[in-house]
Amino acid sequence: MLDALNLKPEAFGLDISDLSLKIVKLKKKGNYFKLTSFGETEIKPGVISGGEIKDEKELTRLIKTAIAGVKGEKLKTKYVIASLPEEKSFLQVIQLPKMKKEELEKAVHFEAENYVPLPINQVYLDFQAIDFLYNHLDHLDVLICALPKKTVDPYLSCLKGAGLRPLVFEIESQAVARSLVKNEISPFPLLLIDLGATRTSFIIFSGYSLKFTSSIQVSSKNFTEAIANNLKIKLEEAEKLKKKYGLEDKTGLKIHSGEKAISKKEAIFESLVPSLTDLIEQIKKYSDYYQTHSPHEHLAPDSKGIKKILLSGGGANLKGLASFLSLELKTPVDLANPWINILPKNKREVPGFSFENSLSFATALGLALRGAKDN
Repeated sequence: MLDALNLKPEAFGLDISDLSLKIVKLKKKGNYFKLTSFGETEIKPGVISGGEIKDEKELTRLIKTAIAGVKGEKLKTKYVIASLPEEKSFLQVIQLPKMKKEELEKAVHFEAENYVPLPINQVYLDFQAIDFLYNHLDHLDVLICALPKKTVDPYLSCLKGAGLRPLVFEIESQAVARSLVKNEISPFPLLLIDLGATRTSFIIFSGYSLKFTSSIQVSSKNFTEAIANNLKIKLEEAEKLKKKYGLEDKTGLKIHSGEKAISKKEAIFESLVPSLTDLIEQIKKYSDYYQTHSPHEHLAPDSKGIKKILLSGGGANLKGLASFLSLELKTPVDLANPWINILPKNKREVPGFSFENSLSFATALGLALRGAKDN
């Protein structure tokens, strides 16, 4: 139960992924927000795998460690808004006849049985009626989101075990969109690509809402492993080379590959080609699927189709990636700004927290933004 005299207590954001915990706390400051606390704690492989918690005891310990080790102000609140794994969620926009608010919940649960691939009694189901941006019609668009109870319950158990009180659970894509989409509204479909350490999420947002999400195994870690395998070097060295050279077209030191000497730059690029090709094909596949399975968008006639792509996640820092994807996909691709709804216009970082680092904190920043707005 919430504090008797404070129905909307302060809350921080906690992004729980397979390999890390990220914490952010924001505080309202005029028309914008101030970063008061942040931190990141590594999770060893195997504690969480594919979004499923395998070792609750260890994760609970790590959450306590992460909270105690935040930079900035000490966390004085026990209330948290936490992420749930994208790959375990089901999200769908459905259409329902117009009805009274009190009738909607029953109708959604009845209709959801036709879309959710698990028995309704085995999932947690949430929904949101979506506002129309253009061409208000005689029906309701409703965003439904479901996750298996067997996935969610261990997250709840770990948070409570760490002494926290979860106010809200959100799938990662909801938090990412809140962080990256200016004013949480887009007059045309935006494709958000979050390149994480173990997977990449595709998120399509238009109007006032998410419209589609999916995730694939192509990741920043794959890029590093590909360089290490091709150049026969250790992962640590491959990571350094990836950060130094990326996809930029510059001549580096010569190395031998087969019968010819090529630059390190060329060797790194060649190492990344298979993963990049896979990423591009997946982007095309999901973009095509979305555009053929979204018969009505309630957008202006000239606003159909994905008009822009924004990159976030640690993998977005790969030099030259945005330009490379833009050329291959023939669509504008830019690095996202995770501070766009937090800091004043044109400000992209705060002292002690670089813009490059903030790209991997998009989910945590979006969660914290919800907590600060609600408060």
